[in-house]
Amino acid sequence: MSNKLEAIILAAGSGSRMYSDLPKVLQPLAGRPLLHHVLTTARQLGPAKIHVVIGHQGDKVRESCGDFKEINWVLQEQQLGTGHAVKQALPHCASDCQLLILYGDVPLTSVATLSKLIHLDAAVGLLTVDLDNPDGYGRITRGENGHVQGIVEHKDATRQQREIREISTGIMTLQCRLIQPLLNSLSDDNAQGEYYLTDIVSMAVAEGVIPETVQPTNPIEVQGVNDQSQLNKLERSYQRDLAEGLMKQGTRIMDPARFDLRGTLTAGKDVVIDINALFEGEVVLGDGVMIGANCCIQDTVIGDRTVVHPNSIIDGARIGAQCMIGPFARIRPGTVLDSDVRVGNFVETKNATIGKGSKASHLTYLGDTEVGQEANIGAGTITCNYDGVNKHKTYIGNGAFIGSNVALVAPVEINDNAHIGAGSTITKSVPENALAIGRGRQRNIPDWKKKD
Repeated sequence: MSNKLEAIILAAGSGSRMYSDLPKVLQPLAGRPLLHHVLTTARQLGPAKIHVVIGHQGDKVRESCGDFKEINWVLQEQQLGTGHAVKQALPHCASDCQLLILYGDVPLTSVATLSKLIHLDAAVGLLTVDLDNPDGYGRITRGENGHVQGIVEHKDATRQQREIREISTGIMTLQCRLIQPLLNSLSDDNAQGEYYLTDIVSMAVAEGVIPETVQPTNPIEVQGVNDQSQLNKLERSYQRDLAEGLMKQGTRIMDPARFDLRGTLTAGKDVVIDINALFEGEVVLGDGVMIGANCCIQDTVIGDRTVVHPNSIIDGARIGAQCMIGPFARIRPGTVLDSDVRVGNFVETKNATIGKGSKASHLTYLGDTEVGQEANIGAGTITCNYDGVNKHKTYIGNGAFIGSNVALVAPVEINDNAHIGAGSTITKSVPENALAIGRGRQRNIPDWKKKD
C-alpha cells in the first residue's frame, strides 16, 4: 500500500431532521460548525489532499470554510448515497493513494483513533464500535474465522443480523486502486434505493481482501448528528472533555456540567470558574483569577488576581492585575484597564483606557474615554461621545473626581485633580485642581401649593 493519504469528507446532506435553515454540517458545536471540527482533525493527519463533497446549500458550506484554503470541493448534484458521493471525488484522487473516508456530521473522532485506522496494514480498514443499542446502524458481519465478511445496513438486516452489536461507523480507509472498479459495480437495489459505500466491503472480500478493524476508545467519538438532541449530547460531551482538561491543569471549575468554551482558554494557577461561565474566542486568565457565575467572556486577557463578579460581560478587553469587575458590568471592545481598577455594577465601558487605581463603581458609561490614575467616577456619570455623526474623546486626568450624575459632553478634557460637582453638564475643559459646576441654580418657592 502507498503511504500517500487523501481524505474525502462527505458533507452533502441536508439534515432535514435538524429542522433548520442551516445545513447540517454547519450546525455549531462549541461555537464552530461541525464540518470545521472534522477538517481540523483531518489536517492534523497530514493528508496530501482533502476533498469535501458538497450538495445541499453547497455554496453556503463552501463560504463557511474560508480558513481552510487547501480544500478541493466536489459537487454531488444528486444525493444518491455515500457510494455515489465517493465516486464523485475519486477522479480528483491519486490512483495510488490511501483514502480516508470521513463524515462532516461526525465531529469528535480523535486524531489518535484515526491514526490507528490509517496505519492498519490492510487494503480496507474499518472503524467499528460495539453498542448496547445498535438500532439504526449497519452491522459488521464476520465469518467463522472472525474475518469481516461485510456490512449490512439496518433496514436490510435480518432479525438475526440485528442482534449483532458491532456496527459500522462509516469511517474507513480504502486503497484507491482497489475501489475504483468496485464503485462502478455498486447497486442501489436496497431498502433506501441508494448506492451504499459499505457494500464495497463485501465486494472486496469476494476478491480476496481481508478487511481489518479498529475501535475508538470512547463510542462518542463516532456519534453522528441527525437531530438537535444528538447535537446537544455531543456538545455536553465535548464541553465535559474541555473542562476535564482544564481541571487536570489546575483550574477549579465549580460544575463542569455548567461550563462552556467556544474557542480557546488559557488559565494560570489557582483560577476559579463558577457556574454558567461562557468563554468565546481566545481568552487568557492569569494566576488567581476568579470568574463569577453567569459571566460571558470573549477575546479577552485578564491579569493576575482579578475578580470578575457574577453576571458580567467582557468582550475584546485587556484587563490588568487585581482589578474588580462587576457584578453586572459590561466591558466592550477596545477597553484597556490598568491594575487595581474597579469597574462596578451596571458600569459600561467601550474603547476606554482606565489608569491604575481608578474607580467607576456603579451606574456609569465610559465610551471613547481615557482615564488617568487614581480617578474616581461617580454614579450616574456618562461620557456623551456621539454627536449623531462622529465619535469624540473624553480625557479624565490623574486624581480627578467626577461627582454623581455628571454628563461629560465630548470632546472635553478634565485635567489632573480637577473636581466636577454632582449633577453637572460639562461642555468645556476643566483646568488642573479646579472645581467645575455646570447646573441650573436652585430656587426655593415658599408656601407653594397646587392650585385647586
